[in-house]
Amino acid sequence: MVSKTDDIPASVPDCNPVDLQRDGAGDGAQEGTGTSKSSVKESCGCGHSADTAMVNGDGAHTEEGELKQDGNSEADGGEDSSEQEVIVIQDTGFTIKIQAPGTEPFDLQVSPQEMVQEIHQVLMDREDTCHRTCFSLQLDGNVLDNFAELKSIEGLQEGSLLKVVEEPYTVREARIHVRHIRDLLKSLDPSDAYNGVDCNSLSFLSIFTDGDLGDSGKRKKKGTELEQIDCTPPEHILPGSKERPVVPLQPQNKDWKPMQCLKVLTMSGWNPPPGNRKMHGDLMYLYIVTVEERHVSVTASTRGFYLNQSTTYTFNPKPANPSFLSHSLVELLSQISPAFKKNFTSLQKKRVQRHPFERIATPFQVYSWTAPQVDHAMDCVRAEDAYTSRLGYEEHIPGQTRDWNEELQTTRELPRKNLPERLLRERAIFKVHSDFAAAATRGAMAVIDGNVMAINPGEETRMQMFIWNNIFFSLGFDVRDHYRELGGDAAAHAAPTNDLNGVQAYGAVDVEGLYTLGTVVVDYRGYRVTAQSIIPGILEREQEQSVIYGSIDFGKTVVSHDKYLELLDKTSRPLKVQQHNVLNEKDESVELCSSVECKGIIGNDGRHYILDLLRTFPPDLNFLPVEGEELSAESQRQGFPRQHRHRLACLRQELIEAFVEHRYLLFMKMAALQLMQQKANKDSNKTDMPAITETSEAPTDGKADTTQTTAAEVSTDSTGPVDNSASTAPQVATESEENSSKPTTNGPVDPAGTQNGECKSPLEGKELEESIPGLAQAKELAETLVTEDGSGIDPKSREVVLNACKAVGSISTTSFDIRFNPDIFSPGVRFPEDALEDIQKQKQLLKDAAAFLVTCQVPSLVKDCLDHSTLPMDGATLTEALHQRGINVRYLGTVLEFVDKTPAKPQLEHFYRIGVIELITRCAKHIFRTYLQGVELSALSAAVSHFLNCFLSSFPDAVAHLAADELVSRRKSRKRRNRVPGGGDNTAWASLTPSELWKNIAAEAQSYYHFKIQCESVDQVVEKYGLQKITLLREISVKTGIQILLKEYNFDSRHKPAFTEEDILNIFPVVKHVNPKASDAFHFFQSGQAKVQQGFLKEGCELINEALNLFNNVYGAMHVEICACLRLLARLNYIMGDHPEALSNQQKAVLMSERVLGIEHPNTIQEYMHLALYCFANGQLSTALKLLYRARYLMLLVCGEDHPEMALIDSNIGLVLHGVMEYDLSLRFLENALTINTKYHGARSLKVALSHHLVARVYESKAEFRSALQHEKEGYTIYKNQMGEAHEKTKESSEYLKYLTQQAVALQRTMNEIYKNGSNASIMPLKFTAPSMASILEQLNIINGIIFIPLSQRDLENLKAEVQRRQQLQELGKNEEPAEGSPLELEDKIPVD
Repeated sequence: MVSKTDDIPASVPDCNPVDLQRDGAGDGAQEGTGTSKSSVKESCGCGHSADTAMVNGDGAHTEEGELKQDGNSEADGGEDSSEQEVIVIQDTGFTIKIQAPGTEPFDLQVSPQEMVQEIHQVLMDREDTCHRTCFSLQLDGNVLDNFAELKSIEGLQEGSLLKVVEEPYTVREARIHVRHIRDLLKSLDPSDAYNGVDCNSLSFLSIFTDGDLGDSGKRKKKGTELEQIDCTPPEHILPGSKERPVVPLQPQNKDWKPMQCLKVLTMSGWNPPPGNRKMHGDLMYLYIVTVEERHVSVTASTRGFYLNQSTTYTFNPKPANPSFLSHSLVELLSQISPAFKKNFTSLQKKRVQRHPFERIATPFQVYSWTAPQVDHAMDCVRAEDAYTSRLGYEEHIPGQTRDWNEELQTTRELPRKNLPERLLRERAIFKVHSDFAAAATRGAMAVIDGNVMAINPGEETRMQMFIWNNIFFSLGFDVRDHYRELGGDAAAHAAPTNDLNGVQAYGAVDVEGLYTLGTVVVDYRGYRVTAQSIIPGILEREQEQSVIYGSIDFGKTVVSHDKYLELLDKTSRPLKVQQHNVLNEKDESVELCSSVECKGIIGNDGRHYILDLLRTFPPDLNFLPVEGEELSAESQRQGFPRQHRHRLACLRQELIEAFVEHRYLLFMKMAALQLMQQKANKDSNKTDMPAITETSEAPTDGKADTTQTTAAEVSTDSTGPVDNSASTAPQVATESEENSSKPTTNGPVDPAGTQNGECKSPLEGKELEESIPGLAQAKELAETLVTEDGSGIDPKSREVVLNACKAVGSISTTSFDIRFNPDIFSPGVRFPEDALEDIQKQKQLLKDAAAFLVTCQVPSLVKDCLDHSTLPMDGATLTEALHQRGINVRYLGTVLEFVDKTPAKPQLEHFYRIGVIELITRCAKHIFRTYLQGVELSALSAAVSHFLNCFLSSFPDAVAHLAADELVSRRKSRKRRNRVPGGGDNTAWASLTPSELWKNIAAEAQSYYHFKIQCESVDQVVEKYGLQKITLLREISVKTGIQILLKEYNFDSRHKPAFTEEDILNIFPVVKHVNPKASDAFHFFQSGQAKVQQGFLKEGCELINEALNLFNNVYGAMHVEICACLRLLARLNYIMGDHPEALSNQQKAVLMSERVLGIEHPNTIQEYMHLALYCFANGQLSTALKLLYRARYLMLLVCGEDHPEMALIDSNIGLVLHGVMEYDLSLRFLENALTINTKYHGARSLKVALSHHLVARVYESKAEFRSALQHEKEGYTIYKNQMGEAHEKTKESSEYLKYLTQQAVALQRTMNEIYKNGSNASIMPLKFTAPSMASILEQLNIINGIIFIPLSQRDLENLKAEVQRRQQLQELGKNEEPAEGSPLELEDKIPVD
C-alpha cells in the first residue's frame, strides 16, 4: 500500500467502553451505536471495535502488521519490558534561565535528552528572540556544543543561567539569517501552501473557531449568548439545495492579508564582494525597499548588517552615515523604517498566537487542487532556491549533495535491541524517507520539465535516464522491449508501482543484512518517473556482471547465490513465498526464493541489495488468461479470466493474508472434525461418519465454492484468527512473525462468504456446532496436536494433521504453512520435471486464491457497506476499503456489477455512485495521461483547460484556444520542434471533442474494468448515475495533480465552455512512496485500545498518551497516525468528563487532519463533527454550529447529499438548532436525516425510530402536537416490534406518547375555551418547553455513539469482572457468537441505536 491516500490509518478505531452495538432483533441487529458505525469486527483477532467514523472499515488493520517490523524486536520480553523502558526515556525535565541581549531573563523548561541545538530552535521561534540566528549559548563563560545533550553538560542544572552571545557571521550564517528573516516575514502568508512547497499545507479551522478554541471558550460568557447567535446557514448548506459552490472551500482568512513590512528584500547585483572588500569583512550585499519607498543597500559583514553607500548603478561599499550597524537585520530595519518596526511586531504577535499545528511542516507534501489568485511577490530566497539544487538546506550540509543510498541503508543498520534504540532507529528511517521522497519529487519534476541532462543524451527521449542529486530517474516506458511479452508500455507503467509494493513489503519484514533501494514513483505531466537510490558501483559495471542472483532476461538465464537464499529464506514465511527451483538456459535446476526477476546485486559497499521486486506477490489468474488452464466455476461464472492490459497483474498482500487466514480456520476445523471422528469410532458409534467425511473431503476437489462454504462455517465459531492462532499454537508462532508483516486482519472472512447462496455443505455453521457435541474440546485437541512439530504424536493424530494439510494445500505435511510460488505462469520460466506435482498444487492454490477474492472478499466488502461498518465517501476512501480486503482496483467493475445484482441495491446507492465516479475519473485519467504527453510546455494550461471542458462542460463544441502564441508567429514555431519525450504533432490535443472523449471513456471502462457506461456525454452520465460535476472535477484534479482557480464554474452553460486557460494554475506531481512505521508506538496504541475495550479507561488513557509520545518521537509532530491517537484521546477525555481537554485534543486532531490529509478529506469531515460535539458540551454553541455547517458543506462537495453519513451530520445540526430554539430550521435538517436513515437503514430500523423521536421533540417545542404524536407513534411501533413491549425504550416511548396526548388535549381545551368565550376566556397557562441543554447533549451523545451509563463503583467492579469473564470465554472459543459478530454487550437494557 503505497499511495499517499492509501495508508491513512484513519481508522485507528475509536473505541469507547460502551460504544457497543446491541443485538436487537431483525434489522436493529446490525445497527451500530448511534453512529452507524461501531461494530466490533469479529474477524480481526484483536477484536477491537473499528469505529469507522474513520470512513474506512477496519482500517485499524491496515497497519496492523507493519507493527513489529522486525522479527526480533519482541525479544525483549514483550509488553512489560517495553513499558519499563519507556520510563527511561522520560527523565524528568528541569528549568533553566536564559538571558538574551536586550531582554529580561526568562525561564525555559528543558529535558535532559534535548540537544543544545533544540534550545537554539526555541529561541529562533520566540517572539522576542526570533530575529537572532547567529549566536552561541554560554554557561559561566563556556560555549556549549550545539550537538551535546543537555545531560552531558557539566554544571547545567535546575536554575542555571544561559547567556545568549552574538557571534560573528560567515557567508553561510549570513545566508541563514536572511532566509530566516524572510521566513518570519512570510509566516502568515499561505502562498507556499497553495504552491505546494516546503511541506506547507492549508488549514482553515481557526476561521471557524475564531482563533484558538481554548481561549475563546474562556473569554465568552458560556451559554448566555443564545439570543445573539445567528444560526442561519448559508443557502447552499440547507437540505435540498442544488448549488455546490467552490469558493467557500477555501475561505479567505483576514490575517492572511499580511501587513506589509518591506516592499523588496533581495540580493544585490553587486554580489559577490570583490577581493579587497572581502578583506574588510564584507560577506554579501542586499537591496531593500522599505514601505516608505526608501531604497537602501545593505552590507552583511562579519560584525552584522549596516547601510552602505551603493546605489543601483554605482558601487560604493563604504558605510553610510549613520550606518546603523546591527547584529540582526531586523534591528537595522526597525531603525530605518517606522512602518517595518510597527508591522513586524504585530506580525510576530499574530504568528506566535497561531496554533503550532498550523505552521509545522508536514512529513510529506500535501497539494491543494484549488487555490485563489495569489499575488506573485518578489522573493530573493525563492528565486535563489529555484536556480540552485538546494534540497532541504543543502548548502548547510558538509559535502553538499546527500548520499541517499548510504543514508537509507545506514539508518536500517542502527541497533534495535531496546526501546530507546528502536525509537532512534525508526525516527532516523522515517526522517530520511521523507527527505528522500521530497528530493525525488523535485528531481522527477526537473527531469520532465527538461532541466536535467540525461546520462545517455544520444538516445531518443523516451529511452533517456537521468541522475540528479545522487538519485537515478527512469521513465515508465518499455524502452528496450524489456516488457514486450508482458504488455509493453502498459506493463512498464504498472511495474514501478508493483516494485514499490515489493519494496514496502520487504522493508516491513526488515531482515537484517538484506537491503532494498529507496524508491519513489512520481506521476507528473502524463509521465511516470521512477526515482531510486543508487547502488554503489553499479554504474561502473555492466548489469550482467553484477547480478549474482535472479535473472536479467525474465528467466532465460538464471543464477543463484547461497547468501541470498539464506537472507530471502527469512522473508519467505512472512511474505508467503515458496522456495522453488527453475531451469536455466543450460537446463540446470537453480534454487530461488523469490520471483526470477528479483535480482541480487552486491554493491561496492559489500551490502546485499535486491531490486526489481515487481513480482513479490503471486499472479492474479482472474486477469491472466493462460492457455489450457481452467479457473474455478465461480470465477468463470463471473466472466473470468479476463484479458488485461499487461501480464503483471498480481494479488495484493492483504488478499494473501486473508486467504491464508481463511485456510487456517479451515485447517483447524478439519483437524477437529477428524479427531471427533476418531473419538466417535472409539465409542464405536459410527453414525455421524458420513456427514463428517463429506465435509472434510469437500475442499480437496479444489472447488472454490465448497471451500468457501466451509470457510463460512469456520468463521462462525469465533476462533479469532490471528490472536488465537498465535496464542494457542506456537506452530503459528512462527507465523506470528510472518504475520508481522501485516497480520491478516484485513479481509473479514465472515459469513458474507456464503452470501451468494452457494452453501452446498451438509452442515451449516451453527448446526455444525450443535450437531457435534464436544467440538470445542476436539478443537483444543487439534490445536495441541498442531503445535508439536509432528514428532511425538501418535500416528493416528499425525495422519489427521496430514489429511488436513493436504486438504488446505499446505506445503508442509506436519504443520499448517501455505506459501505461493510467484513464478508460476511467468512467460519464459521453466520448472524441472521432478517439481511438476508441486507446480500443479501451486497452480491450484493460485486458482483458489483468485476464486476466494471473487467469492469471499467482494461479497464481504458489500456486506460491510450494507451494515455500515465500511463507509467510503470518496474515491480515496473507496480505494482504501477495497485494498484493505485485498481487492485490486481493477476489480471495480466486478464490484459494481455485484452491487447492481444485490437485492439490497437501493441501500447501496451511495456506494454504487462513488464507485461509478471513481471508475469514470480513472478512465479519464488514463486518457489524460497519453493526451498530456503530446503537449508542449507552452500550451499546457490551454490543453488542460480544453480537456476539462471536454470532460465536464455541457458546451457541445468545446474548441481549444490555440493561443495566438504570445510570442512568435505560427510559421516560425512550426520549425522549432521542441524535443518533448514522445512529442509528435504538438497540437493534436486541440482536436479532442467532448463526444470523442466520452466515447473513449466508455471504451476504456469496458476494456479495463469490463463495465458498460452507455452514455455519450457528461450530462447523460450525471443524469443516469446521479453524479455531481463538482465531485467529478475534484476527483479528476486530485488524481492527475491539476490545480484550478478558486471561483464558481458554470458547467451547465451551453453557450460557453466552463474553463479558460487562465483557470489552470498549476500541475502537481502525484507521488507514491514507502511509509515507514513506528512499531512500538503502535503496540502501545493497540494495547491502549484493548484496555479501553475492556472498560479500563484510566489505564487505556495512559497507554494511549504513551503511544502519542512515542509517535511524536518517531514521526515528529505531524502524522496521520498521531491524528488517530489524538482523536481517541479526545473521545476518552470526553467520556471521562474532561470536556476542555477533549476539546483541546480534538482541535489538534482536526488541524492535523487538515494539514496531513487535506482540508476536504473524509477524515477531516469526521474530525470536524467530533469537534462540534465537544464544543457544544463546552457551551460554545455558535462554534459548534459553524463546525457542523463546515462539515456539511465539505460533505456536499465530496459526495453529495445522498449518503448515510449525511443523516448523522443533519441529526447533529438539527439537535443543536433545536437547542437554540430555531425550530423551523431544525426540522428541515432532522426531517432530511429521517429520510436518509429510512432509505439506508430500512423503515423499521432503530435508527429511524430515534430520528422520529427527535423530530417529535421539535414539533412538541413548536406546540404542534398532532405532528409530534404522529412521529412518536411511528417510533413507538418500531421499538415495540424490534424490542418487545417490556423493553425500556418501548416504555419510554409510550410514556412520551401519553405526555404528548395530554398536552394536545390541554391545548385543544384551551382553544375551545377561546372559541366559546372569546377574549375573556380563562386560559390555563400551557407548558411550552424550550429544551434544556442537558437533554440536547444527551441526544447528541446517543446519535454519535457515546453512551454514559450511570454506574456506582460496585457496578463498575462487577462490569469489569463480567467483561473479563467473557473475554476468557471468548479466548476458549466457547461462546458461539451470533453470526452478526456482535461485540460484548455490557448492559442489555440500553437499546442503543
